[in-house]
Formats: sequence, C-alpha cells, structure tokens
Amino acid sequence: MLPDIGIFGPYTYLVTEVVWGTVALALLWRANALRMAAKTIVVLYPIAYVWDWYTLTVGVFAIKLRTGVDLLGIPIEEHIFMIVVPALILGIHENLHGLSSGSNSE
Repeated sequence: MLPDIGIFGPYTYLVTEVVWGTVALALLWRANALRMAAKTIVVLYPIAYVWDWYTLTVGVFAIKLRTGVDLLGIPIEEHIFMIVVPALILGIHENLHGLSSGSNSE
C-alpha cells in the first residue's frame, strides 16, 4: 500500500516536485553537472512546454492536487516538472557514466 501524500491538499504536486527536484539537484551537484544540465534543460523546455500545454488543453490529463496557480496557460507545478524530470535523468546519467568529469569511457 502506498502512503497517501494527498494530505498536502492543493500543495501535493508541488511537494513532490520539491522532493524530486532536491534529489535531482543533489545528483547533478555530485556529478559536477549543473551547468551542462541547465543548458540541456533550456533547450528542452520550449518543446516540453508546448507538449504540456497542448495535452492539458485538449484534456489528455488533469491535475487535481495542485495549487491552482497558472503561468502561461499551464499549472506552475508543470513548469517545475519540466525542469525536474530532465534534471533527474541527467543527474542519474552523469552519476552512472561520469561524462562531466572528463572521462569518456563507457
């Protein structure tokens, strides 16, 4: 049985973003990959934004446990999500492969 994190009410999604964002930041910090990740996220962000805006607009999914604060037509939590997910992926990748440390071995 999974714990009910809905106790955070309208802040539930935001809390999960902060938790996983902290994990992503720690992984990127550990791998010395913050700058590299930031560049990648900046390039990915507009694509993710359009995709997210479209899927929310046409009703592919709805987010119930959120703050209700929208920015540029989508929930603020989704903007954070579009930063946290690639940061987490890049943080895991860099910790597994160490590419930012100058080692290009596989």
